[in-house]
Amino acid sequence: MSAGSSYRNASPGRARAFRIAKRSFDIFMSLLLLPVLAVLAVLILVLNPFYNTGALFFVQPRMGRDCKPFRAIKFRTMRAVPTVVRGADSPLELDRITTLGRFLRKSRIDELPQILNVLCGQMSLIGPRPDYFDHAVEYLEKIPGYRERHAVRPGISGLAQTELGYIEGMDATRRKVKADLYYISHMSFALEMWIFWRTLSVVAKRGGA
Repeated sequence: MSAGSSYRNASPGRARAFRIAKRSFDIFMSLLLLPVLAVLAVLILVLNPFYNTGALFFVQPRMGRDCKPFRAIKFRTMRAVPTVVRGADSPLELDRITTLGRFLRKSRIDELPQILNVLCGQMSLIGPRPDYFDHAVEYLEKIPGYRERHAVRPGISGLAQTELGYIEGMDATRRKVKADLYYISHMSFALEMWIFWRTLSVVAKRGGA
C-alpha cells in the first residue's frame, strides 16, 4: 500500500486543497447514496416486524472530532435494551443481534444512514471509526494516542476497519488507534482511494461484524 505524499507534510495550499476535495467527495457521494438509503429504509421497515422487531433506526452518542459528542445514526440490528450494559472491554452481545440485523451488519448496510451525519459535517466517509461516547471516555484515560485520533472527522469506514476487521475490547482498540494514527499521519488522495476500494471489497465479501 502506498500512501503517496502525506497530508501532514504537504504545503498549506496542498493541505487546503486536500481538505476541500475530501469534503466535496463526501458530500457528492452521500447525496448520490441518499436514494439508495431511502429505498433500503422502506424495505427494512417492511421486513422489521418479521425479522427485526422494533424501531428502524438506532441513534447513539459517539465521540467525534476534538472529542466532542455527536449522535450517530444507523439501522438498528440488535434487540433494544433500556440501558447499555456492555463495558468498554466487553465482547459484543451476539445474543442481541436479530436475524435481519445479522445480514445488515455483515453487509455493513447498517452503517449507511451515517451519510446523514456526513452531510451534517459530523463525519466523513473515510476516517477513524467513532466509538460509543461512554466507552471512548474510558479509552481516553487508558489508551495512549486515543485523544489524537480525534484530530479529524470520524469516518463511516477507515483503515483500521478494512485492515484489522471488527474491533472490540481494550487490546484491539489499541491496535485500532495505531492504524488510525497512521492514517492521520499519511492522509493523501492515494490512501483515501485505497481505503474506499478496500471498503467496497469488504462489503462485497460481507466481511462486516
